[in-house]
Amino acid sequence: MAPVTIDNIQVITTQPAGSRLVIVKVNTSEPGLYGLGCATFTQRWRAVVAALEGHLIPFATGRDVSRIEEFWQMATVHSYWRNGPVLNNAISGIDQALWDIKGKMAGMPVYDLLGGKSREAAACYSHANGRSPEEVVDSVLKLQAEGYRYIRIQMGGYGGKGDQMVKPEGAPDGAYYDPRAYCRNMLKMMAHVRSEVGDELELLHDIHERLQPIHAIQFAKDVEEFKLFFLEDALAPEDNEWFKIMRGQAATPLAMGELFNSPQEWIPLIQNRLIDYMRMHVSQMGGITPAKHIAAMGHQYNVKTAWHGPGDTSPVGHAANLHLDLWAPNFGIQEWCRFNELCYEMFPGLPEVRNGYMYPNDKPGLGIDIDEKLAAKYPAQDTIEDWTQTRWPDGTPARP
Repeated sequence: MAPVTIDNIQVITTQPAGSRLVIVKVNTSEPGLYGLGCATFTQRWRAVVAALEGHLIPFATGRDVSRIEEFWQMATVHSYWRNGPVLNNAISGIDQALWDIKGKMAGMPVYDLLGGKSREAAACYSHANGRSPEEVVDSVLKLQAEGYRYIRIQMGGYGGKGDQMVKPEGAPDGAYYDPRAYCRNMLKMMAHVRSEVGDELELLHDIHERLQPIHAIQFAKDVEEFKLFFLEDALAPEDNEWFKIMRGQAATPLAMGELFNSPQEWIPLIQNRLIDYMRMHVSQMGGITPAKHIAAMGHQYNVKTAWHGPGDTSPVGHAANLHLDLWAPNFGIQEWCRFNELCYEMFPGLPEVRNGYMYPNDKPGLGIDIDEKLAAKYPAQDTIEDWTQTRWPDGTPARP
C-alpha cells in the first residue's frame, strides 16, 4: 500500500485579534485529508512565512506523513545552523500539522496518540491587571466569579510602566519603566490582593525578565510571604546561571522558558532542579515533537509543564497545548488568553474553558479547523512593536 504523502502546504496568515498569526495547512495525497499547525512568531511573522515558502515547504513536499519524528529531526538540522525562533516556528507549523493528520488517520485525538489522558481537563490561569492595587483586586474578583482558581496578578503592565519617572532631557521615545519602583509597587499590590482574597486563591506573577539578577533574587525572597503558585520569568535566558543562586536563597516556585529556543537552555535548569515549571512556547521550541520529549524528561526530575499560552499562540497552538496537557503526567497549569468571539468563529473547535478548566472536543487529530475565507477578511498587518522598545528611566535600552 502506497504511503500517504505531503502533497502541498499552504501558509495562512491572519489577525483576528491583536496578534499576527501564522497557520500551516498540510494537504496530503489522500483527498480531503489535511492537518493544521501553529507557526506563529507574531513579531517576525513575515520571516517565518519566507522560511516556510522558500525552504521548509520544498523540503517537506512528497514526504511520508507518518514519519513525524524523522521529519522533525531532519528539518532541524537541514539548515545546518539550528534552534532559532524563525526556523523553529516554521518547523513547528508542519510538525503540529503532521500530528493532526496522524490523529485523523487513526481516528484518535492527539492526546491518545501520545499515550492517553492523565486527566479530563486542564486547569488554567488567566490574567488580572490594573493601575492600582484596588483595580487589580477588582479584576481578580471578576475572574474568580467566572470560576478561575489560578490568577496571574500584574499592575501597570510588565515592569509597572505606569509609574512616574524623571527622564533626561532629550530622552528618546520608548516603553519606559523603573525596575526599583516596580519591586516596591508589586510588593504593595501583592500584599493588598492577599489581604482581600485570602489564602485559598492561587496567585502567580510575571517579572518578564525586567529586573537585574540580584534584584530578581531579592524579589523572589520578598514574595515568599505571599505563597505564589509560581514566579514567572524572574531572569532573562542570558542569566540562567543565576538560577543556582536564586534557588539557594528563596523557596518561591519558579517558572521559566517562554523565550527559550534551544535544548541547551532548558535541559540544565531541569536536570539541576532549578525551576519548578517549564513554560516554553511550543511553536518556538519546534512543535509537539520536542515538547513531548522534554515533558517526559521533566517528569523524571519532578518539573511540571506550564506551556506559554498568550494571544500570540494561535488557536491551533492552544489546541496543541491542550493535547500535551491532557497527556503529560507532570502537567502543572495552562496559561489561557481568553480569545474573542471572532477567533471562535474563525477556528471551529477552539478549546473552551469552563469553571477554570480547558476541555477538549474529542475529535480526531487536534480537533480544530480554520475558516479560510473568514481568515482572509482579517489580513495580518505590519507594525513596529512599541512594547518591546523598553528603556530604564535614564533611557538605557532594557530587556522587554
